[in-house]
Amino acid sequence: MNHYLFKANYTAEGLKGLIKEGAASRKDAIAKVFESVGGKIDHIYWAFGDADVYVFGDLPSNAAAAACSTTISASGAAAVTTVVLLTADEVDEARGMRVGYRPPGA
Repeated sequence: MNHYLFKANYTAEGLKGLIKEGAASRKDAIAKVFESVGGKIDHIYWAFGDADVYVFGDLPSNAAAAACSTTISASGAAAVTTVVLLTADEVDEARGMRVGYRPPGA
């Protein structure tokens, strides 16, 4: 499974729904979104600051992550940004790869 962070900002309509249904109801709805494409949420937090909601979860592919993100954003209730998260092993694997690159002007 791949790991992702979804950052969401509610629209006015989305906030009205949150106030009406409660956060626990939204957590259940988000869990069902992840499960519908073969994934699961690990943690969900509501926050002050740059985003209203942070969702950490596992999904089988980038395509599944894109499907979740675009479906939620298309609803008009929230705007979602998706971040692909890497494990230490994945970073070390990348660190060990030889990459052919020439900087500009070199």
